Formats: sequence, C-alpha cells, structure tokens
Amino acid sequence: MQRRVNPREAKRMMQRMGMSMDNVQDVTQVIIKTNSKDIIIEQPEVAILHMQGQKIFQVVGGTITEKTPEHAAPKLVVAEEDVQLVADQTGKSVEEARKALEECEGDLAKAILLLQS
Repeated sequence: MQRRVNPREAKRMMQRMGMSMDNVQDVTQVIIKTNSKDIIIEQPEVAILHMQGQKIFQVVGGTITEKTPEHAAPKLVVAEEDVQLVADQTGKSVEEARKALEECEGDLAKAILLLQS
C-alpha cells in the first residue's frame, strides 16, 4: 500500500532538493502554438516549478479547443534572372515567363515545361 505524503512534507522535500513551486494567479487562457494548429486552454490552473535553474510550467484543467491558424501565404518573389532565363528558353514574353514561374512556385524546369506544352 502506498503512503500518502501530506503537502507540508512534500514542500519540505522539494526545498531539500532545491525545488520550489509557485501558482500563477488569475490565468484566463494558455495558447500553445505549433506549425499546424493552436491549442487554446481556457481557465487553466498554472504552476511554475523552479528546479536547478530551470522553470517548468504545469498547465492543468480548463476547456481545451484546437484551431488551425490562418496564415496568409507569402507572395513569391521571382528573380529577374530566372524570368529572363525562362523567357529565353521558351521564346515567350517576360510577362508569360513570370506568370509561369509564379504558378510553378519558382521551379524553373516546371515553368519551362509548362510554357512549352
């Protein structure tokens, strides 16, 4: 049977090991951002554990929702040398070459094949 440790003893043991724990008051929301999604935790309990010069954040409870972030796709910048090369290789105008490079996301070979077909 496992013995339960009372909070006062636990705090003393943590202090002897150089650890301390503090609660963060009035937390309304925690957001964890990844490349593919945002994890939003509403009304959580947050504690900070200080151990060997490091801070460890513990987030408990709350309502969890996941959201896919809406990133605006950055405008592709096509180098003028690439546009001129595609135009020369295909015999098309510079404007057509630029449009093909933008469609092919800057891939020279694909743009040339697109204009030749």
